[in-house]
Amino acid sequence: MTAPRITVNGTEAPISPAAPHTTVLDFLRERGLTGTKEGCAEGECGACAVLVARPGTNEPTDWVAVNACLLPAAALDGQEVVTSEGLATPGPAGAPGALHPVQEEMAVRGGSQCGYCTPGFVCSMAAEYYRPDRCAHAEPAEQGPGTGTGTEDGPGPRHGADPEHGPNGFDLHALSGNLCRCTGYRPIRDAAFAVGAPTADDPLAQRRAQSPPAPVATEYVRDGRAFLRRSTLGETLRLLRERPDAVVVAGSTDWGVEVNIRSRRADCVVAVDRLPELRELRFGPGAVEIGSALTLTEIERRLDGRVPLLAELFPQFASRLIRNGATLGGNLGTGSPIGDSPPVLLALEVSVVLADADGERQVPLAEYFTGYRQSVRRPGELIRAVRVPLPLSPVVAFHKIAKRRFDDISSVAVAFALDVEDGIVRKARIGLGGVAATPLRALATEEALEGRPWTAETAGAAARVLRAEGTPMNDQRASAAYRSAMLGQSLLKLYAQTTEAVTS
Repeated sequence: MTAPRITVNGTEAPISPAAPHTTVLDFLRERGLTGTKEGCAEGECGACAVLVARPGTNEPTDWVAVNACLLPAAALDGQEVVTSEGLATPGPAGAPGALHPVQEEMAVRGGSQCGYCTPGFVCSMAAEYYRPDRCAHAEPAEQGPGTGTGTEDGPGPRHGADPEHGPNGFDLHALSGNLCRCTGYRPIRDAAFAVGAPTADDPLAQRRAQSPPAPVATEYVRDGRAFLRRSTLGETLRLLRERPDAVVVAGSTDWGVEVNIRSRRADCVVAVDRLPELRELRFGPGAVEIGSALTLTEIERRLDGRVPLLAELFPQFASRLIRNGATLGGNLGTGSPIGDSPPVLLALEVSVVLADADGERQVPLAEYFTGYRQSVRRPGELIRAVRVPLPLSPVVAFHKIAKRRFDDISSVAVAFALDVEDGIVRKARIGLGGVAATPLRALATEEALEGRPWTAETAGAAARVLRAEGTPMNDQRASAAYRSAMLGQSLLKLYAQTTEAVTS
């Protein structure tokens, strides 16, 4: 086992003498790569974004943008990182090099003022620039009022039915985790929509055709604290039996916030994000099994809409930067009552596959949560996978009520999965988040729907039942009365949407 190292902009750098909790952000800045900035330390602003070489969906390697403020540097042992400084083409000794195409477009289109957020935008933009399946389509219409994503600088351009995709195929959601406080988003969007395709001699584009760095076992111990990664699931489970106090991390999107904001430190952190056994996605005759360490972005792209309710969840789950690291295993493992995936998974009736050194067991998600951030998972157990039973219900929806459209914590989250045959609700499954100490099934509402005609009267009566499900609370995100109202309204909205779909 070699000393942990990270390849940064093509040059290997030892992680030592950094402490095991040191973030990639601090690791880079201590080496003079100060383009990577700390803005929020919570993964919400994107000023810290960098590119990491990860296993690809359509190519052997994808360049993936991640929040450097959340990841421990030790988590990138053996991996490749590119910062905003590494995107430009180096010039002769002592002379400036050529800007990267995304840097060039940001410069010429006025996408930067103070520049604090610009390196993070550039890295997120570069990840989308190198996305293999990004392709050009018809040119948008000229500027005009009343449509688009305009800012205080003026109205946005009109892009027909899809204002969030440019003519070059650029998906603006790739920038949803990046915030700018002074430039205004229109010139940034204009830069994103102006970039072309990578040239044949672009070294980062060529790198996609090669295999990503293989996972390496890591044992980094310093000042009595350890960051550990084993090569196989079996080795990891034996380690967890020896160290039941260990903090288990995958994308570190939750633990990283604890480290940064609450100054949490762990004597032992065990990484599971690269374990092959936790990164499988399989379609069987009766279920879809999704590995707990696959990132939400990987799941989204591999499923490609084949589980429609999950397809509704993904765009509303935080930002692309977070989805590039977050996992279903992590979202369930924290037991948070406001996680966005549990309501969807409850509506899908998933089971959780728990593994320890003695074997596996399968627990219905409806029986998994036992209290606030508590579950049936025992010390030494890992979530290996979630199983989505087939066939899927055809009428589905995910309603997230939050103060911002994207990248926000839910006040209420509601997921629906209904079977409606010959106008009768044969089966109803409804998952709720943000209205109790745990995510839960709306059992009383399900009973009020099943066996009844799918009509406005039935939806109205069930909506009144749904308003009383859970124990909605008052907090800074919403009042109890608002939460109750939104629960009932969500079912009425579902009925209106399904009726519109049938009659249109």
